[in-house]
Amino acid sequence: MAPFGGYEMPLWYSSAKDEHLCVLTNAGLFDTSHMAAITIEGADASSLLQKCFSKDLKQCVGPLKKPLTSGLCTYGVFLNEAGHVIDDAILYKFEEKRYLCVVNAGMGEKISRHLQTHATSLSVQIRDLTDQVGKMDLQGPKSGKILQKALRNPDTVFEGMRYFSFKGTWDGTGVPSGQEVTLQDGTSILLSRSGYTGEFGFEIFCEPERTESVWNLLLEIGKEEGVIPCGLAARDSLRAGAVLPLSHQDIGGWPFLRNPWIFALPYNKNQTGFTKDFVGGESLLAIHDADYTLPFIGKDPRKVSVSENTRVLDPTDTPIGNVLTCVTDMGIGKTGEKIYSVASPDKPKDFVPKGLSCGFVKVTKALKEGDTIKLSDGRRRIPVTITYDIRPDRTARVPIRSML
Repeated sequence: MAPFGGYEMPLWYSSAKDEHLCVLTNAGLFDTSHMAAITIEGADASSLLQKCFSKDLKQCVGPLKKPLTSGLCTYGVFLNEAGHVIDDAILYKFEEKRYLCVVNAGMGEKISRHLQTHATSLSVQIRDLTDQVGKMDLQGPKSGKILQKALRNPDTVFEGMRYFSFKGTWDGTGVPSGQEVTLQDGTSILLSRSGYTGEFGFEIFCEPERTESVWNLLLEIGKEEGVIPCGLAARDSLRAGAVLPLSHQDIGGWPFLRNPWIFALPYNKNQTGFTKDFVGGESLLAIHDADYTLPFIGKDPRKVSVSENTRVLDPTDTPIGNVLTCVTDMGIGKTGEKIYSVASPDKPKDFVPKGLSCGFVKVTKALKEGDTIKLSDGRRRIPVTITYDIRPDRTARVPIRSML
């Protein structure tokens, strides 16, 4: 156990390696009730979010940039006036006048206050639901099979359930007919086809008093599929291998530019401007000298400790930046020059993943894929390579029917 965001959280239940690998091959269950939830309701709910949330809700879904419609969710960031990240979030749209926003631990009050500041004269109600929602993530290729057994109406629920869509509710406010999601024990849940591992899976919301019973139900029903409880350590290594940022570590008090996640910004087709005005947008367009945040992958499992003294060195040993995240993705390894995942369909028959270090650096100069740099924490110096992607053959976007 360890303190995290004001909570006592499990780092691991069995071992970080076992839990990481289990999510890639079977399924893992994460307690994520530390995440904060906020509801934004009222006639001007959409207008407020268009002003404060980075995504343009009128054109943010899929390659064709369609509008965010009821039953879909999207990832974005809340910025301050300088274009620095206050927090990242997933925004769920129930209807034009009702949204749910999930932010990080301890950020419910801060983001609610930020929204209130910009809601002057708008008809909108903002509720911080910190500690009022139970939440867990079921992640891994067998997540759908486990939920098939746990749900009363799996066929109806899974029908048309695309990546970053959701159905159901947990708060008794009701959902459109045919969108109800109920577990075998009668618990009403909100089920979202999303997660923080890069793998196929779901996020599950319920009334807080039902959290423990839902947790136990999923572990019991999922025994045949090999589900195990997972902690923060596996969550961290899985998300880094999937090139997903940790807020206040990989994104934070610097301009939200030149990073792998600028898809969260509402750029126009030519990326010469934004499709809407929003808090922080004007500042971002005026910045031309921001640092570069880049993913890297190591040559073996060795990693460095991350602190303010951990440096990024160029080939001449000149410091060019700092290390934001450095973990080991234990589900990947190299055969020859190619990287495979334990879940890769084309992996060699005798493939056993030894793990590769990976993470993110923030540097002052542009680097291209394949460039080699060094990470140094004063005790260890390791060579790593800049990459555009890390763990191959991730399953998060695989059609749901293919996973059942």
